Amino acid sequence: MSARHNLRLIDRLPKVRGRLVPDAPLAANTWFRVGGPAEVLFRPADMADLTEFLTTKPADVPVTVIGVASNLLVRDGGVPGVVIRLGRPFADVAVKDDQVYAGAGALDANVAESCAQAGLGGLEFLSGVPGTIGGALRMNAGAYGAEIKDVLSGAAVIDGRGHHLVVTPAELDLSYRHSGAPEDWVFLHATLKGVPEAPSTVAARMADIQAKRQASQPIRARTGGSTFANPPGHKAWALIDQAGCRGLTRGGAQVSELHTNFLINRGDATAADLEGLGEEVRRRVFETSGIALEWEIKRIGRPLPGIAGITP
Repeated sequence: MSARHNLRLIDRLPKVRGRLVPDAPLAANTWFRVGGPAEVLFRPADMADLTEFLTTKPADVPVTVIGVASNLLVRDGGVPGVVIRLGRPFADVAVKDDQVYAGAGALDANVAESCAQAGLGGLEFLSGVPGTIGGALRMNAGAYGAEIKDVLSGAAVIDGRGHHLVVTPAELDLSYRHSGAPEDWVFLHATLKGVPEAPSTVAARMADIQAKRQASQPIRARTGGSTFANPPGHKAWALIDQAGCRGLTRGGAQVSELHTNFLINRGDATAADLEGLGEEVRRRVFETSGIALEWEIKRIGRPLPGIAGITP
């Protein structure tokens, strides 16, 4: 075996000013509260630290970027390579005129609140999107009739070799719950456009969104948000309900009885329980409707050996 392969991954990585943590637990940082560790977790001190790391890291080391892991399932075997988590240094929000600058680590809800306070409308849908701006860009997140592509003016990214780019919405090829951005791009910030309105008017719309969420979604449960994308012309929750999956369980995982497009960790679920339950839902929906549901939740990492029906 070569000397390189005798080294732990962390010993092969460049020095940073932020934090590099080997075998870092991830479960407590995910909304599902499940999953194995990151081989190495990197929290950059700032943009320069992130740039230097991506420029100098070994080319064969895979990188995965996560935010607050609200629409993410980390598999039980953990995530190989380096997991980058963009924290407070990447969470700035600034509103000027009809534009808002939002760092990739900024919570969508905080961006919506900042816009409401500044009297900028059109972005209140973000208060109903769990997660960060970076994640919203990666999947063109949306809710309540609007999505990121409707309000995006441009975004800054850094690629896997450390090169900085400024991209337009057209270059991101955004469509329903999809971005055409290369996998090695790390989003740094976005510029979003709104419409000046009275702060009270924007706040009232946000309050209405929150009331609807609380009434229709299991937001206080250990969940990962919407599990499957809506197929064209259909609602995923209705297809799941018609397939008899409301309340369906596997191990410690359950299909929500309040909203069937949500999976819930009842307290002792594994990632395999949740993913296996999701695959069972997909199978039943296809049997009853002929429609193949597509995962909206992003699944990362490796399953533990011997988990039936789940492949990396």
